[in-house]
Amino acid sequence: MRTSVKHIRQLLLIGVLLLVTTIGKSQETESAYQEGEWFKFRVHYGLITAGYATLTVEDSKYNDIPVYHVKGYGETSGVSRWFFKVEDYYESYIDKKTDLPYQFIRKINEGGHTKDKVIDFDQQNHKAHVFNRKHNTRDTIDTAIGVQDMVSAFYYLRNHLDTTNLKEGDETTLTMFFDQENYPFKLRFIGREVMNTEFGKIRCLKFRPLVQSGRVFKEQESLTVWVSDDENKVPIRIKASLAVGSLKADLEAFKGLKHSFRIVVDN
Repeated sequence: MRTSVKHIRQLLLIGVLLLVTTIGKSQETESAYQEGEWFKFRVHYGLITAGYATLTVEDSKYNDIPVYHVKGYGETSGVSRWFFKVEDYYESYIDKKTDLPYQFIRKINEGGHTKDKVIDFDQQNHKAHVFNRKHNTRDTIDTAIGVQDMVSAFYYLRNHLDTTNLKEGDETTLTMFFDQENYPFKLRFIGREVMNTEFGKIRCLKFRPLVQSGRVFKEQESLTVWVSDDENKVPIRIKASLAVGSLKADLEAFKGLKHSFRIVVDN
């Protein structure tokens, strides 16, 4: 159990971070999401629940600009919380027209390890203004054109990447800004699959995000993500092979979807 506890922080981070790996429709089609959308995920080792993660979409304004205010929250629960308490908050203010972020907030407490940062993106001049509220310091860092944060990327890709003509092996890339660095992100399409879920059988798109191997993950392609093959592009399951054991994050509940959620009906 002690070895597993060391990975609780990574489990909850996966529960939020890997939600950004879902991908969606082209820019010309109707938006995949709306205000009021809400997802809840159970992060678990087999039957043992390690924690939960949620994503919520609200209407708001940033400097008088209409935006979606997306809130992500992850926490350990049950026995896992006794050994390693995690409470992570992530927020992103996303332009309703461009799907680009204006502000990203990360406030975490992971077993006593804390961070509290606010990042304001100047998308026109390609700058990230980082305010470290914990240490009361400020930095300005150059960013890529169209940079995303770890939450906004999920919603951006749902609206801007056409999945209708995807072929196995196709890859997509973008740049994400996290903490104080730019990170290249690559996602590989694996194929289509019908998943058995508590909601019924769901047609899914299957992807592998390419991650850095080492302390946590077994290899560069140790993550697999399934998203619903419909207009919503709902993340259904996230599976990770870790250096010790493996975990899953499964969609447990949802509400406020913009489009009908499609269930496969057996003849």
